[in-house]
Formats: sequence, structure tokens, C-alpha cells
Amino acid sequence: MAALPKVVITDLIVEPLDYERRILDGHAEVIALDARSEDELIGQIEDADAVMVYHYFRFTRASIERLERCRVIVRPGVGYDGIDCAFARERGIPVCNVPDYGTEEVADSALAMALSLTRGSHFLNSRLRRGIGEWNVDEALPLPRLRGQVYGIVGCGRIGTATALRAKAFGFDVVFYDPYLADGVDKALGLRRVDTLEELLRESFVVSIHCPLTEETRGMVGASEIAEMETGAYLVNNARGGVVDTDAVVEALSCGQLAGAGIDVLEQEPPDESSLVLQAWRDPDHPAHDRLILNPHTAFYCDEGCEEFRTKGAAEVLRALRGEPLRNIVN
Repeated sequence: MAALPKVVITDLIVEPLDYERRILDGHAEVIALDARSEDELIGQIEDADAVMVYHYFRFTRASIERLERCRVIVRPGVGYDGIDCAFARERGIPVCNVPDYGTEEVADSALAMALSLTRGSHFLNSRLRRGIGEWNVDEALPLPRLRGQVYGIVGCGRIGTATALRAKAFGFDVVFYDPYLADGVDKALGLRRVDTLEELLRESFVVSIHCPLTEETRGMVGASEIAEMETGAYLVNNARGGVVDTDAVVEALSCGQLAGAGIDVLEQEPPDESSLVLQAWRDPDHPAHDRLILNPHTAFYCDEGCEEFRTKGAAEVLRALRGEPLRNIVN
């Protein structure tokens, strides 16, 4: 009897692999490596027929070169910037993602951060817990009414759209910037559209980032862009860490250019102890501390969503093993 194809899960997901085996039992052997660095993959992936990659490290050319018979690389998540997709294409290996599993959760998280910041909830909770200020709203002032304030969306794809509709329901005047979105989507959604990032930054009370990390978007929001925003505006990033310069965010919070920031994603995760944003978040005496929400890349998560990205990732692997058309090729 011929050996079953080998499917390797590189990182993050470990036994029990119930969701993956529910899809792949009888079709493939599934192995979880629980690797924390790319070097740990050496000698473990060469004979894999499919690889499922999460986000503890980059899956680079060095790893892809060692794949002897791989039919697909699956990223069971939305972002795939951690995989060398171009080199995989050169090798004839499709890279697929799961683009729809966390749409609602990331949108919910983005709006939750924005509301907690703009209503003063986070600021007051942080200050009063340490016994700073009177037991009233005074320290959080000014707190303008949110209805009619401009909520700016950078990247109006699945998650950006879901966030825009939520913000619209709260009464925000929602505007978006997305040069790749077809004309007319703004009319279909009942949103406003602007032609440049600068225009969105100048208008917005809240700027919410929802674009992928590409060579075009890397470092897209830095010190000069934040300076374009109105003094006292808010910034929320639930997309990718490399899109926003967090050092510039800390400086803008410290000097009052930004009134608050919510960050779920960092360029290095977990951050190095020397990270300025980590230091500001931990130090109650730092001028940015009370105005900063920092989460460990968890905006995507819910129990149902975890099952969804794992089963959809496994289903894409199964299609590849069967030679069937793949649903979400990104390279």
C-alpha cells in the first residue's frame, strides 16, 4: 500500500489536529512541527507534499528551495507577506491563503479600539486605576460627539468594508482610500471615497488601517503622514505592523499630535524588549502610556474563526492533493 502524502504544519498549531484530520484523514498524514524559527524546519519539510505556514517566522527562499515534491503552500490566514510568494511561483508551487475567516472579528476589534479610545474609556481606566485624577470625566476632555466625525478607512477590501459598515452604523461619516477598488463601490456601500491618502489623513478623526503589507504599503504611515492628521486624531492598525511606523506613533502620542492609538500588529512579534512602543505601553510614566492600546496580534481570533481558518486551510490542501482547482491562489 502506497504511503499517504505528507502535510506539514510548520508553526503555531499543535496536537490535537482534530480540525485538519477531519478533512485530511485517509488522504494525508498530518504533522505539526511547532517550530519557532525557520532553522527548525531543516530536515522536516523536504519530503512534504503540502505545507501549512502560520506566522512565527518568515518562510523564505531557503525553505522553499528544499521542498522536493510540494504541491501547495497554504497560509491559513489572510496576510501572506511572510512567505516568499515570488520564489514559490518560480518553483511552480502555488501559495494560497484563507482570506475570509476573520473578517468580522478584525472589523469588530478595530471598531472596539476606536470606540474605547475616542470615548475616553481606555484613558480614564488607565489613569484612575493608578489613582491619577478626580473620579470624573475631566481628565479625558475634550470628548466630542462621535456622530458626524470622519472615520477614515485605508484599504476597503473585505475587512475594511466590514469596518466601514460598523462605523457607519455608529453614525460616523465614513470615508475610504483604496486606489485598487473599482469605481462605484463607494455608491453601493453608501460611503465617501477620496483619491489620495493625504486627503483621507487630513479629514479623518479616526484613521483605521486595513490594507495588506506590500512593497507599496510598507512604511506608508510614518511621521510625515501622522503630521498631516488633525491634532487630537486617532490611529488604529489591525492590518500589518510594517504599514505603520510605531516609533512615530509613540512620538505623536507623546507630543499630543495623536490623542490615542490602538495597535494590534507589530513588524516584529513578539516585540524586542528595546521596542519603543512596548516601553511606552509598559511604563505608566511615559507620556504616551495612557493613550495607547497594544494587543498581541489577536484581532483575528474567535473560537469559531479558529475552526474556520484551520478547516478551510486543510480543505485547500486537499484540493491540491486531489489535483482540483484551488480557490485562493495569491501568487
